Amino acid sequence: MNSFTKSRHVRAATATAVAVASLALSGCGVLGGGDDGGSGEVRIGSANFPESQLMGEIYAQALEAKGVKVSRNFNAGEREVTAPALDGSAGQTSLDLMPEYTGNLMLYYDPKSDVTDPEGIYANLKKVLPDGVEALDKSEAIDQDVLVVTQETAEKYNLKSIEDLKGVSEDLIVGAGPEFKNRLAGLQGLEDVYGLQFKQFKTLDAGGSQSLNALLDDDIQISQFFSTQSIIPDNNLVPLEDPKNISIAQNILPVIRSDVNTSEITDALNAVSAKLTTDNVTQMVKEVSGSSDYKGVAKKFLQDNGLV
Repeated sequence: MNSFTKSRHVRAATATAVAVASLALSGCGVLGGGDDGGSGEVRIGSANFPESQLMGEIYAQALEAKGVKVSRNFNAGEREVTAPALDGSAGQTSLDLMPEYTGNLMLYYDPKSDVTDPEGIYANLKKVLPDGVEALDKSEAIDQDVLVVTQETAEKYNLKSIEDLKGVSEDLIVGAGPEFKNRLAGLQGLEDVYGLQFKQFKTLDAGGSQSLNALLDDDIQISQFFSTQSIIPDNNLVPLEDPKNISIAQNILPVIRSDVNTSEITDALNAVSAKLTTDNVTQMVKEVSGSSDYKGVAKKFLQDNGLV
């Protein structure tokens, strides 16, 4: 095992252990008290950013249209919280279904993986998921993690690629969600793969208004957003190229507990995945970012595609 692989494995394991401990201590927090054993509802979660919540709402309405009872547990937190809530490694389960991303979820369960192509990532993800959790069909919709800077910062330091940060990163402040610190597509990869060190890391939100405002105010100079976010072109932000591919393919897909899944649920969710594209997800994210009408945007998508 080389030093990078070992470092990646140790950091991921540490982050997971901390998240599991905090979730176990939280008990009946955001995700509820877990294993209620009799509600008959599919407990749908989402991560703490708009696209994930939108996907959760689409899944919820698609299942409700088939007569499946659901409960919504959106904005539950980062993957280090939601994955244990789904797979039971926190000691109990408080989620049954999550919208997820192939590449990052694969690395969560298999941090030593060097698979980078979309089909290989999907195949390996299905192998490494814990018993009792299954990945349904992946969609064509891809949402990459991207590092961005303002136009002014790009021009000041002549930045087009992450590699261009060499020699200047020590003067720059990075701001992003807390999970960014321990992920390959975050500080871990920037340090271990690109050999970069930064002046400071500020914990903000994941691709949200805190990070955007800090970037525009020059309180930070680099942040991470998602490639489907319209706020990147709307604010003339410059995505930095990633020639060493620390951000791998991220196809959107549903991940579900086997003990609640049925053929009807599988068919409904796979039908959703078949209709998702990068373009329509980008457009929907733009719409919810401007209105927060998750239910309305989800309903229109399902109706337009004959899914309800």
